[in-house]
Amino acid sequence: MKKVIYNKIDKHAVTEMPRAVFEGRIFVITTERDADRAVEYLLTQPILGIDTETRPAFRKGKQYKVALLQVATYDTCFLFRLNNTGMTKSIIRLLEDESIPKIGLSLHDDIISLHKRAEFKPGNFIDLQKHVGEIGVEDLSLQKLYANFFGLKISKAQRLTNWEADILTDKQKVYAATDAWACIKLYDELMRLERNKDFDLRIVEPAEETVEAMAKKQA
Repeated sequence: MKKVIYNKIDKHAVTEMPRAVFEGRIFVITTERDADRAVEYLLTQPILGIDTETRPAFRKGKQYKVALLQVATYDTCFLFRLNNTGMTKSIIRLLEDESIPKIGLSLHDDIISLHKRAEFKPGNFIDLQKHVGEIGVEDLSLQKLYANFFGLKISKAQRLTNWEADILTDKQKVYAATDAWACIKLYDELMRLERNKDFDLRIVEPAEETVEAMAKKQA
């Protein structure tokens, strides 16, 4: 039976879904030496998920530089605290690498933010939003995409926390790692569905019942 993918997914349905959480290893990188070691490891991997976090500004006109670069494999995530390390030569080397696909979401914004810290030439970045849009998916946030493809919810509760705090909380670490790891999971599933033609796109109009209700009818 083909997997049903929806062009849009109801936000209320998402809140009722089980939670998806990264359960692998998480390493926080705060020094140039540790950044060098992390990059050496990451450059041996077949695929990477990537995301960034910036301290939210709650005053008009106030902006902060990107504070965190998270790069994940299937079972390990490195959290580069750019407010501590800056953009080291090894981090730039990773971002410019052409051999390993780096999967992200809304990468244009992430790359602009990273460019405010240092110049580099982006190498082999793949934006999920472009690819899912090509098959007709219209809800393009990470949370809704993951719910659409896997029926699981990614919590966004930590998004507006202080990413420049002296010490990141465990909840912040898991949140950041989950976002980067989820990009790999989504990309792999999208490639599988396209390769095997193993999905049906269901068009949901605003006046129609929720995706959750439709799913229950199919069960």
